[in-house]
Amino acid sequence: MKAYIVGVGMTKFEKPETRDWQYWDMVREAGTAALEDAGVRYDQVEQVPVGYCFQASTAGQRAVYELGLTGIPVYNVNNNCATGSTALMLARQFVEGGSSDCVLAVGFEKMARGALGGGSEGGDFASSPVARHYGIMAAAHGFEMSPPTAQIFGNAAREHMRRYGTTPAQLAAVGAKNHRHSVDNPYAQFQDPYTVEEILAARTVHDPLTKLQCSPTSDGAAAAVVVSERFVERHGLGERAVEIAAQAMTTDTGASFASGTCIDAVGAPMSRAAARQVYESSGLGPGDLDVIELHDCFSINELLTYEALGLCGEGESGKLVESGATTYGGRWVVNPSGGLISKGHPLGATGIAQAAELTWQLRGEAGPRQVPGARTGLAHNIGLGGAAVVTLLRR
Repeated sequence: MKAYIVGVGMTKFEKPETRDWQYWDMVREAGTAALEDAGVRYDQVEQVPVGYCFQASTAGQRAVYELGLTGIPVYNVNNNCATGSTALMLARQFVEGGSSDCVLAVGFEKMARGALGGGSEGGDFASSPVARHYGIMAAAHGFEMSPPTAQIFGNAAREHMRRYGTTPAQLAAVGAKNHRHSVDNPYAQFQDPYTVEEILAARTVHDPLTKLQCSPTSDGAAAAVVVSERFVERHGLGERAVEIAAQAMTTDTGASFASGTCIDAVGAPMSRAAARQVYESSGLGPGDLDVIELHDCFSINELLTYEALGLCGEGESGKLVESGATTYGGRWVVNPSGGLISKGHPLGATGIAQAAELTWQLRGEAGPRQVPGARTGLAHNIGLGGAAVVTLLRR
């Protein structure tokens, strides 16, 4: 059975502590918007997977009870930065498996200010779920005092630069592109454009990454209504429906660690494998894509993901972004929303926000950031520890 997204909604992503709200306020806003977009009542929803990382158990129930008290199953999902897309994947599986005709996928996060830690308890990295990943980094590069996530991705950037000649300006071009795209996104945390020179001159977080190449901590929520083909037909939702044509999740294999590189430890092999599964399942490939929302938690990860998705050959991603191939007027438009770097990154909401942006794009509803003629879109959401989810949507 096919699964379709028929309604999406999200809050504006905000710097933590900017707005006086709680996570359930965010979910009320995003969930109500998604239901209204679909023309679906909450009492028609049969199951709700809810993604988040920083709240207590059953926070999913506390949040969606703002939408209604109907007694349906609510699943609390936590998969690091891939949490939102994991909730969306569960929704799709419920529908494709025939157990439900209408599922609401929700993701939210209420975060603290400042950089993310390394997932350790009391500073003991041996207890961290990503200890193996940081062990790879420490063995190859040592351990510095910069934020751990910026450090492991920054070291991946150093490896890419040494191996392929990638330049700081090419890394900064990712940030410049995504900040430029976010100017037209009212949901984005940042809406200011920056030049490559301004991005290079910003404060260094972990060389070669500057602040304007790093995703911020954010508050926000997103939601998507996922339904079956028969639900679409029964309720006349064909004009709203965007098909989830293929979707795959991968986790770490030996390839993440065997090379001893940060490039592999941060998930490039997972992304390659998930993309390959999606292309094989759908019969489509990189040349069939019009618009892409990918996980640019740091500028280097956008470059690594270009290669993993097959947009270019290994080591060619710096030249690809420099050529203009991944912005308006180029071969693909990547991160028209502004991406994580400029739209923001409330971990649990990110994957569903990507799907919301693609749904608007494929329905021709993205306003001044609309990608002309977009019919096929791909979302890529990844989390250390690890999970990569790739989702192909088509109209």
